[in-house]
Amino acid sequence: MRSDVLELLREAGGYISGEKMAARLGVTRAAVWKKIAALREQGYEIASAPRSGYALRSAPDRLIEAEITKGLDTVLVGRHIVCHGAVDSTNLIAKDLAHAGAEDGTVVVAESQGTGRGRLERRFFSPPGKGIWVSILLRPSFLPQEAPKCTLMAAVAVARAMEKFSLRAEIKWPNDILHDGKKLVGILTEMSAEMDRVNYVVIGIGINVNIAAEDFPEELRDIATSLMQMKGEPLPRVAFLQELLRAIDALYAEVQREGFAPVLAAWRTYAVTLGRPVRVIGTAGDHFDGVAADIDEEGALLIDTPSGRKRVLAGDVSIRPKK
Repeated sequence: MRSDVLELLREAGGYISGEKMAARLGVTRAAVWKKIAALREQGYEIASAPRSGYALRSAPDRLIEAEITKGLDTVLVGRHIVCHGAVDSTNLIAKDLAHAGAEDGTVVVAESQGTGRGRLERRFFSPPGKGIWVSILLRPSFLPQEAPKCTLMAAVAVARAMEKFSLRAEIKWPNDILHDGKKLVGILTEMSAEMDRVNYVVIGIGINVNIAAEDFPEELRDIATSLMQMKGEPLPRVAFLQELLRAIDALYAEVQREGFAPVLAAWRTYAVTLGRPVRVIGTAGDHFDGVAADIDEEGALLIDTPSGRKRVLAGDVSIRPKK
């Protein structure tokens, strides 16, 4: 009912009486008052006046379902949204929901994470109210070997969302979003599959939205930044998340129809790795240098080295200074 009260306040565009809302919703005026109080606790500014009723003055920039779904015109992604305050990990929650039968396109979002992590088990700084920590559950029809490319799809989706706010993304293979060499976004894709079918894919995305330089732990200040620092002013988190969900929704539908070729082509347009000298550090600690030439149809990075072209599917790639 809380969302129904909110919708009535939005529709009114000004004052609406508690009596009228109670009649529209088939509840008592006391019940309406309780819901108004609950909305105020969530951060909604609601004015009240004798004989006039209530009027919505402003909505909070909080990642709550009523705000995220307002005007969200996606077809699949975000039809079901689960919102939390503080959690250990949105990916863990999304995987639990997947095992419980949650539908394709389910979204889990939190205000903060305690154990958020990215690729190679790196911890992700996830302070409350400053970023977007979200996981998207997908149940695709493509084969398991295609699933890793969902990471590239997510990177493209973030880049397209940034463009809506006049921000240019730089993608470092495979999925780090950078600005001036500092990390803005981390992406972690996890999958449950059998030999010939995907049970589910969970894409976890952590976005540094409104984190000031001094908010970062000292060890991250030279390697991490935020959209706010990039733009020079805070960004509306709800609006950014909506753009991200719209982008993922469109890309996922395209992949289901046409495969990943359009995603890979889009990824190349944002890539800062290609054409640059790089060092690749393997999972066993071995490393080699070369020039990043391209990605192949599997999303692997192709490196030209003095001994020939090498194909990298996993590992840590750093961009080296040009000689």
